[in-house]
This record gives sequence, structure tokens and C-alpha cells, in this order.
Amino acid sequence: MDAQGSTDPGYEPVRDAFLRNFTHRGDRGAAVAVYRHGRKVVDLWGGTKDVDGHAPWAVDTAQIVRSATKGVAAAVPLLLHQRGQLDLDAPVSTYWPEFKAHGKDRALVRHLLSHRAGVPALDRPLTPAEAADGASGADAVAAQAPFWEPGTGHGYHAQTYSWLLGELVRRVTGRTIGRWVAEEIARPLGADFWIGLPAAEAPRVGRVGPVEAPSAPGGITLRPKPAVAAAYADPDSLTRRAFGAIDPLPDENDPDYRAAELPASAGISTARGLARFYAATLGEVDGRRLFAPATVALARTEESSGPDRVLVVNTRFGLGYMLHGPASPLLGPGSFGHPGRGGSLGFADPESGIAFGYVTNGHQKGVTADPRAQALVRAVREAITP
Repeated sequence: MDAQGSTDPGYEPVRDAFLRNFTHRGDRGAAVAVYRHGRKVVDLWGGTKDVDGHAPWAVDTAQIVRSATKGVAAAVPLLLHQRGQLDLDAPVSTYWPEFKAHGKDRALVRHLLSHRAGVPALDRPLTPAEAADGASGADAVAAQAPFWEPGTGHGYHAQTYSWLLGELVRRVTGRTIGRWVAEEIARPLGADFWIGLPAAEAPRVGRVGPVEAPSAPGGITLRPKPAVAAAYADPDSLTRRAFGAIDPLPDENDPDYRAAELPASAGISTARGLARFYAATLGEVDGRRLFAPATVALARTEESSGPDRVLVVNTRFGLGYMLHGPASPLLGPGSFGHPGRGGSLGFADPESGIAFGYVTNGHQKGVTADPRAQALVRAVREAITP
């Protein structure tokens, strides 16, 4: 296999790592893009458009990026705050009165963004149709009793983040979050990213599916820590309930699911689109910039850290973004972004000016530190290190 696209001089290690992802790490079809100081320096793609097909990945192929969607979605409340339309320290019920039920009146807007709201799961999971209908999810999280007092701890809101953020944005702006992203972020930037895939774009999007990761060198199989494995194995654990807030699991190749506006899990993007978005959070990209410096500081200032009640490892979150750490290694201590379970990753690193996007159609086990994405991040670090 040969990679299509281009790399600027000095970024050859990224091409090498990208190719090794196919020969050594199990990739079927993937793309990676890197911007530095607002200029694209890496743009590579290869393999097959569909995880189970033979048609080649094209220059404009897009894929579902799962929780990497959260990073783009988080920009909406931060931009609303930047424009003076949303108070991060106000109770959520200021904008969404129904949310205060069962003691959630103490939940602040910043708690939704930093996974401190206390509602990572639902007493009754939603069906895929309910999850996508634009109303049932918001009603369910508003009526849900919190699993801990909001603000007193954190746990990854894997699926409920969709309805928490989506309804907040709708109450503040009168627009759905997918429409807001399209009109205020993706279209002005020329970034291929959608929360709610338009029918006209469907032919570009490949099929995704599970793939097995090859054994580590020497035939060693890497295994999660016992506590993590136990949490994922226990159907009554908060971990399983959080990831199972939609039951049965939706078919990610279903056109109805792809058209749903689910900002926790169903965004669709090219690698170029993810990288371009993050580049615009740091500075100008072709004359357009998203975040003011103060908003960049909000995104990457630690709001949550330590034991995660859902992921059962130590995690770090800013306002809407995962921060660099052992559970989610990014480029450096000041990086902020978001992985997608099974592979995809997008992030920005203000210190180096790097913005990164990786998408794949092959989902491997793992939530926050996919070995293919990590190999590419290491290669970027090598490329920019004097």
C-alpha cells in the first residue's frame, strides 16, 4: 500500500508512521492531517473507503469519528460564552428549567462540559430511535436523578453528553447543535465536518467496523488493568451503563444514525476537517479564527482530574476537552482535544502551533489511546523537535 497526499519537508516521519499503521497496526482505511501555525503540512490518506470493502479511500472520504465529535461540539458553548450569550458559571436550569429536577439545580454549565454533571447514565436506556429523535434524550437527562452531587466528582458522560450539550445549545440559540456547527464553524472554515450528515454527502462516507489490533512486538497481548476490565464486564457498573445509554447499540452505518444530531458520538469528518477545526481554535486559517486567546485558556485549563467514575482510570478534562495525560496522551502538556473510541483523534497544541486530525474506518478496542493515533502523534513530535 502507498499513501496518497503530501507531506512538507521534515514531516516524512509522519508518512512512515502512517504506512506502518497499515503494515503493523491493523489499519484498513485511514487519513491523517496536520496543520502548523494555520498552514497544512501533512495531508495523507490510504487503504479502502469501507472497512469491509475494496474501493480505495478517496481524497474526500469521510468517516464517523465517534467521541472525537465531542471536541467540535464543545466549541459551541465556548463560542457562545465568547460572544456573551452563555454564562459558564450559571446553573444549567437558568437556560433549561426542567434540568433542575432531583437536585440538579446545583449543576453549572461548566459541569456539563467537564463531565461533572453527575448524569453519565440513564435508569432506562434509550432506543436508537429515541436517541435520535431530538426530544427523548433531553427529557431523559432532565428527569434523571444524578449518580453523584453535580460538581463533586467527574465521570465520562459517554452518550448523555449528546443530549446535555444539544439541549443547552437549543435553549440558548434556538438552533440545533448540528445546524449551529454547520452555519458557524464548518461552512465558514470550509471544514468537512457534520453533526447530522446531509443526504447529499452520504456517498462520501465509508463503512466502519471492528478490527483486531495485531499483537505487540514479541507476540505480547496488551491487556487492560483488572479494575478496568471488571468495570467493562459488569453489566451493572456505571461504566457499562454510561456506554449503554443507547440500547441496543446503534448501527453506525445506518443512514438514519448518521443523520442524527448526536454530538457525543455521531459526528462525521475527514482528517483534514478535524485538523482544520483545531487549527482555527489556535489562530487564523485562511483569514478565519474561532477562539480568542481567553477561550483557548478556558478549553485547556483543568476542570476535572483524578479517578474517573466511568472510565476507571485517571482522566483530565478542561471545558469540553480531554487534556494531555497518561489516559489520553496528546502532543504535550498544554494540548487539548478529544479521541474517539476505537481510533479517531483530534487536538490542538498551542505551544507548537500543531493541529492534528486522524480518522479511520477500523475500530480497535480501547477508548482514549489508540496505538495508531499515538504512533502518528509521536511522529509529529519527532518532526517538529529540533
